[in-house]
Amino acid sequence: MTDDFIPFARPDITEAEIDAVADTMRNGWLTTGPNAAAFEQEFIDFLTDGAGGIHAVAVNSATSGLHLAYEALGIGPGDEVLVPTWTFTSTAEAVRYLGADPVFVDSDPETLCLDLDDAARRVTERTKLIAPVHYSGLSVPNQALADFASAHHLKVVEDAAHALPTLNEGKLIGTHGHDATVYSFYATKTMATGEGGMVVTPHEDIAKRMRTMRLHGINRDVFDRYTSRKPSWHYDVVAPGYKYNLTDTAAAMGRVQLHRLPEMTARRAAIAARYDEAFADLPLQLPAQPAADSSHAWHLYPVRLTEDATVDRDEFVARMVEERVGTSVHFIPLHLQPYWRDTYQLAPEMYPVASAEFARIVSLPVFSSMSDQEVDHVITAVRAVLS
Repeated sequence: MTDDFIPFARPDITEAEIDAVADTMRNGWLTTGPNAAAFEQEFIDFLTDGAGGIHAVAVNSATSGLHLAYEALGIGPGDEVLVPTWTFTSTAEAVRYLGADPVFVDSDPETLCLDLDDAARRVTERTKLIAPVHYSGLSVPNQALADFASAHHLKVVEDAAHALPTLNEGKLIGTHGHDATVYSFYATKTMATGEGGMVVTPHEDIAKRMRTMRLHGINRDVFDRYTSRKPSWHYDVVAPGYKYNLTDTAAAMGRVQLHRLPEMTARRAAIAARYDEAFADLPLQLPAQPAADSSHAWHLYPVRLTEDATVDRDEFVARMVEERVGTSVHFIPLHLQPYWRDTYQLAPEMYPVASAEFARIVSLPVFSSMSDQEVDHVITAVRAVLS
């Protein structure tokens, strides 16, 4: 075991990303510019293998992307949006930005993704959209999701903050034709720009609305206004928009990360496979595996302590710190968070699966820049704590 502390997450940054950002700064583009435009096109090409058929809108966070997608799809006061309780608050908070109400849904006990059977029990005449989260990099089964949305006449915005690149029933998430899919490039994600995100949609009108609203409701992108050789000072404000555009420095980093994404994903998968083997005999429920025609992005490696474990979750976390390993918990269910609990009068018994699983879950480090020695360290630490 090394003397160094292993953090829960660490960005995988090489000289290529550093050079790309430095070149962008030397070229004079700091805000949205040619790198952002190229990043959008390269993201489309990555998802579709060059076939196209979707539109991409680069944004400064996945939260911004969710807000833009909900708004472009007409969500507003009086509407309800089905949201998993097992998610980060952004999935729900963006619903409140628009004056609508999130309706929280319990978790599937195996995958911890949104439970469509529970969702069906919570649909009302006000329900307009469902926002499934592909938790930890494992997908909500696409056909079941599509059938559910069709049966209840709902729009679909996929929260894919954990799920790049995840195959869902043979196709990458974001290419199944749902109304919008939102990705995160936060520092801990499978690819990172520090802060940033991307929204993809098959609908040109939805993409156009999001592009307008991401920059103050102006009907022209800043890149177009500042590079045109014709007089370009004039623009129209056509809506009260937001300030959600991605900077060119972040996009430059994203382009390199996107190119490296297959190798980084393979490394995460290799670490997860080592954990699966090393922890098979321990009092742990290991992460759910993908179906044969799907894949796992391994943004997270969440384990659940079983009844015969000698420590509870909180003691496990504390003991891992003593072993010089950082861990985290994904997630504290939203029905337990004070704002959501008090605003909507929520109680643990309303979400029995999420409430029970929260008490025993912990996420282990699974970042692509981990060395083999660091993986060994984590394995040794887990076995020491649970021995």
